[in-house]
Amino acid sequence: MKLFRVLVLAVALVAGGVAAYLALNMGPGAPPAPTVVELAPQIQSQDVLVAASDIGQGERISADNIRWQQWPDDAVNTAYIQKQTMPDAVDKLDGSVVRSPFVAGEPIRNVKLARPESGFLSAILPPGKRAVAVRVSAQSTAGGFILPGDRVDIVQTVTEQPTPDTPAENVSRTILNNVKVLAIDQTIDEKDGQPVVVGKTATLELGPVEVELITAAEASGTLSLALRSTTDTDAIVSATEERKSGTVRMIRWGRARTATTQ
Repeated sequence: MKLFRVLVLAVALVAGGVAAYLALNMGPGAPPAPTVVELAPQIQSQDVLVAASDIGQGERISADNIRWQQWPDDAVNTAYIQKQTMPDAVDKLDGSVVRSPFVAGEPIRNVKLARPESGFLSAILPPGKRAVAVRVSAQSTAGGFILPGDRVDIVQTVTEQPTPDTPAENVSRTILNNVKVLAIDQTIDEKDGQPVVVGKTATLELGPVEVELITAAEASGTLSLALRSTTDTDAIVSATEERKSGTVRMIRWGRARTATTQ
């Protein structure tokens, strides 16, 4: 019996020694492998001059309505004004006239600006166009509903009397189509005790040949403006295009004639 107890004790001692040996000689477990985080490639950008707020046609550029904004390199257009190539752009463009509107955040482009010394009308005129004023009245401007930016047809009315024995008659004809109205000079008059809007002159956007045509037409008759629908996008042959194609319409003695040029 004593022998059995001695054997059990010996086995326990051996097992404890083995456990102690293993505990002392086994190091801590291997650390877990580090987590690899893939970083997105950094987007390269640069400062581009943009509109800080909406800028309307005819307004002037100032430090209050433009600012620098970071723009991705792959989205930068060569027409954009960049800080690295023109760091003093805010000062240089101060006072420039806006030829066509900018919306907030839109990059500023020189093609949409005019020189600071330019007037409003000359600034918004496209290259090759002229501004000419014609005499109008409320009756000849669709009752006063024609406004700047509208497009009109120009109708000339002349009095014709082929022979002394025939009665005179008024003849109207359309001499120009799809003409843009730049401005209407309007004043408030009183008629029958009620204020009415009467336009005295209408400033139209025309080509050089069309300016000659409308000037002659105004001298030989009276002009009326017919308002066009905004959805009327039919192709119109203008006097300038007629000159290029070899034909010119002329007003002579109140009559429209077509001549062929070589």
